[in-house]
Amino acid sequence: MPAALVALWHAGRVLMVFDRYRRTWELPGGHIETGESPRQAAARELLEESGQEPGGSLQFVGYARSVLAPDQRIEYAALFTGHCAELREFRANEEIAAVRWWDLLEILPGRLQPMDAYLAALTREWRTPGRP
Repeated sequence: MPAALVALWHAGRVLMVFDRYRRTWELPGGHIETGESPRQAAARELLEESGQEPGGSLQFVGYARSVLAPDQRIEYAALFTGHCAELREFRANEEIAAVRWWDLLEILPGRLQPMDAYLAALTREWRTPGRP
């Protein structure tokens, strides 16, 4: 499992980042470095890409499975969710051009990564009161 993703929520909105290279809105996340746990990678990538930190620990939700072209290679990413109590200032960096707190309904300017939108929606349901 080479990657970890984060669906970070604040006031009913999930944090999306705009990747300069892929030119898409997506969940923060990235590669798990050697010696790093998926949870550590998720927290590090969240901070590096957005400047945000969860208000508490990130909760493991499950795995996202994708099939990568052209060789149809299957890859998994650990998916975490959390809540952000205190918003921090975002500074654009080499990888991420912008951030947006998305309500899952509004149309984002530019292209939205469909898998990430789907995963964000799943975590909103997962965080419903009464669920583990």
